[in-house]
Amino acid sequence: MANLLLFIARSFFKLSSFSVLLLLLFSFSSFTSTEAYDPLDPNGNITIKWDIMSWTADGYVAVVTIYNFQQYRHIQAPGWTLGWKWAKKEVIWSMMGGQTTEQGDCSKFKGNIPHCCKKDPTVVDLLPGTPYNQQIANCCKGGVLNSWVQDPTTAASSFQVSVGQAGTTNKTVRVPRNFTLKAPGPGYTCGPAKIVKPSRFVTADKRRVTQALMTWNVTCTYSQFLAKKTPSCCVSLSSFYNETIVPCPQCACGCQNASQPGSCVDPKAPHIASLVPGTGKNNLAPLVQCTSHMCPVRIHWHVKLNYKEYWRVKVTIPNFNYNMNYTQWNLVVQHPNFNNLTQIFSFNYKSLTPYAAINDTAMLWGVKFYNDLLSQAGPLGNVQSELLFRKDKETFTFEKGWAFPRRIYFNGDNCVMPPPDSYPWLPNASSHQLVSALGLLTTLVAAIAFLFEYA
Repeated sequence: MANLLLFIARSFFKLSSFSVLLLLLFSFSSFTSTEAYDPLDPNGNITIKWDIMSWTADGYVAVVTIYNFQQYRHIQAPGWTLGWKWAKKEVIWSMMGGQTTEQGDCSKFKGNIPHCCKKDPTVVDLLPGTPYNQQIANCCKGGVLNSWVQDPTTAASSFQVSVGQAGTTNKTVRVPRNFTLKAPGPGYTCGPAKIVKPSRFVTADKRRVTQALMTWNVTCTYSQFLAKKTPSCCVSLSSFYNETIVPCPQCACGCQNASQPGSCVDPKAPHIASLVPGTGKNNLAPLVQCTSHMCPVRIHWHVKLNYKEYWRVKVTIPNFNYNMNYTQWNLVVQHPNFNNLTQIFSFNYKSLTPYAAINDTAMLWGVKFYNDLLSQAGPLGNVQSELLFRKDKETFTFEKGWAFPRRIYFNGDNCVMPPPDSYPWLPNASSHQLVSALGLLTTLVAAIAFLFEYA
C-alpha cells in the first residue's frame, strides 16, 4: 500500500504545469453552472401559488400570486414575466391585474373571443394607474417586487385568470407545465407544479375562514451563473493606516473592447448626453463608464478612523451604469464585527443570521425618499454611509485584512473581491514582510557561498 501511494505521489509531481491545469479544469467542470444555492439566503426562493377560487361552465377562475421569499434579492423594472404551457387545450377567457403579451390564434372562436389562445401564454403585470375595474389586490406594480426584508408588504404580486376548455372538478383539472420566470431577464429556474393543501383565507372581520377549491405551488430559485455571463459589481478597499488604495481587480466584469468604440463611455467625452441613448429607461444591457474593471457598480470599503473603544468605516457605492437607476438597491456584507455594530448613518440595517447564532452578516439599504435610489452614472450617481463598530478586545485587530469584509453582495449578486494578498497592510506588517524577504535572501546567499566553498 505504501508503494502504491509513493507511485501516485511521484506520478503527480512529474506532471507538467499544463497537465495540472487540465486536471483542475476537469475537476471544476464537474460542478454544474446552474447551482442556485445561496449560503447567505439558503431558504430564499420565489413561490408561485395558483388558487382555484370558483368553477365556471367550461373551466375555473383562479388567482395567481407570486411571492418573493428572498431576503435581499428583488425584482426591479421592467418587472417579472411569467410563462407556462397548458396541459390540454385551455384558453384564457379574461384576466384582471395582469395581461398576456400575445393573444395568439383565436380564429376558431365565434362570438366571445378569448383573451389568449396560445398554448404557452406569457403574462406580465399591469402598470400603476390601471383603471380600478381591471385591478385586484396586490396587482398593478409594473412587475416590481421588493425583497422580503426590505418591505414584505410589497413582496407579492397577484393577477386573476378565467380559464376555459379546462376541467371543472379537482379530478379533471390538469396542472400547467414548464413554468418560466424572468425577472426581468434570465436567472430563475422553476420546478414542476405540485398540488398542495388548499389555501385558507380569513375574512376582514376575522370571524370566518374560507378556502380555495384547489391549490398548486411552483418554486423558482435564482442562479447568478444563469442570470449573467459576467459579474455585475466589484469591491475596492482602502484604510487610514496605509496610503495604498486597492482597486477592483482588472477586467472584473469585462475588459474594454478596443475594436468596439461604443462598448463603454468616456466620462470626459464632449456631448456625453448624445452618446448615451435611453438614459434612465431601465434598459437591461448596461452601458458603463470606461474603467479598468468595467463593472456597472463598485462598492468601496474604507477603514476611516480608529478610536480607543470603537472604529469607523465608510461605505461608498458609485454607479458607473449610464442606462440604469437602481431603485430599492440593497447591500449584503459579511464581516465578523457586525455582532458589535453600534451605529449606522443614513442606511437601514438588518442582521441576517444564515449560520444560526453567528451574527456576521448584515443587510444594508437606502432610506425611503432619501437615498433608496442609486442614480445612473454622473455627479449624483453614488450613495454613502458610515458604520461605527465597538471593539471586542478578544477578536479585534487591524492585522491580516481583518478590518475588511469577507463577502459583499449588491442586489443579490456576489461581487468580485480583490485578492487577499493585495489588502492594505499595517505599517509594521509590511516591515515584517521586508525582514522576512531579507532573511530569505541572506539564507540563499549563504547557501550558494557554502556550495561554492566545498565544490
